[in-house]
Amino acid sequence: MNRNFDLLLTAIAPAIWGSTYLVTTQLLPAGYPLTVAMLRALPAGLLLLAIVRRLPHGVWWLKSFVLGALNFSVFWWLLFISAYRLPGGVAATVGAVQPLIVIVLARLLLGSPIRSLSIVAAIAGIGGVALLILTPNATLDPIGIVAGIAGAFSMAAGTVLSRRWRPAVSPLTFTAWQLTAGGLLLLPVALLLEPPLPHLTGANILGFTYLGLIGAALTYILWFRGLSRLEPSVVSPLGFLSPTTAVILGWVVLGQQLSPMQMFGIVIVLGSVWLSQRAQQAPAAGNPMLGGNQAVTPKR
Repeated sequence: MNRNFDLLLTAIAPAIWGSTYLVTTQLLPAGYPLTVAMLRALPAGLLLLAIVRRLPHGVWWLKSFVLGALNFSVFWWLLFISAYRLPGGVAATVGAVQPLIVIVLARLLLGSPIRSLSIVAAIAGIGGVALLILTPNATLDPIGIVAGIAGAFSMAAGTVLSRRWRPAVSPLTFTAWQLTAGGLLLLPVALLLEPPLPHLTGANILGFTYLGLIGAALTYILWFRGLSRLEPSVVSPLGFLSPTTAVILGWVVLGQQLSPMQMFGIVIVLGSVWLSQRAQQAPAAGNPMLGGNQAVTPKR
C-alpha cells in the first residue's frame, strides 16, 4: 500500500509537467525560452530556501550544482535546442529514450538489476509516445536529434544521481538546493543570450507563478521524494505521463482533435507504465544473483 501511494504521489509530477506546453503557449510571451526556464527555477528555489532556511554544506555545494545542472540547466537548454530544430513529435519521441538510459545508468551507478520487462516497458512507452504525437511527414535534423538524446541523458543522469546522492535532508530542502543552483546557472546565460522581457500582463504573471510554484517547486518535491523511496527504473517511466497529459489537455482545453491512433497511443503509454512497475517483481536479466526484489543501498 505504501509503495502504491508513493507511485501515485510521484506520478503527479510528470502529469503536471504535461501542462507546461499549454501554459507556455497560452500565458507566456513567446521567444524567451532560457528566461522562462530561469524564472521557472530560480524564484521557486529561493522561495523554498527561505522556507527551509538550510544551505548545503561541504561537498553538497558541488553536488547541488551538478544535480541542478543535470536536472534543470543543461536538460532544459538541450530540450529547447531539440524543440526548436525538430518537430514537437520527433523531439518528444527522442526524449522518451530516457527510461532506457536510466536502466543502464542505474545498473552502472547503483548496481540495480536489469530486468527484461523493464526494457520491454520502456520500448513500448517510446512507441506509445510516437503514436501520440509523431506525424508521418516529420523531418529529422541531426543536431536536434543529438540534443534530444543528450537532454534525455542529462535528465537520466540527474535522476540516478539524485538517488545515489541522497542527503540527510527532506525532499523539500533537496529540491530547494537543486532549483536554486539550476536557476543560478541559467541566469547569466539568459541575460547574455536573450533580450529583456516585455511588460508583463496579468496572464504572463499567472503563467510564471504556475510554472514556478506548481510546475517546478511542488512537482520536483514530489519527484525527489519518489526517488528517495523508489528505484530510478520505477520512477523514470512515469515521465511517459507528461506527453499523455499534454495531448489530453490540448483536446479538452484547446479543442484539438484526438485521433484513434492517438487514443491507441494513450493506451500503450499507460500499459507501459503499468508494465514497468510489474517488472520490478520479475527476475533480473543476466546475473541471477541480482534478480527478485533484492534491495540495493545507494551510496550518498
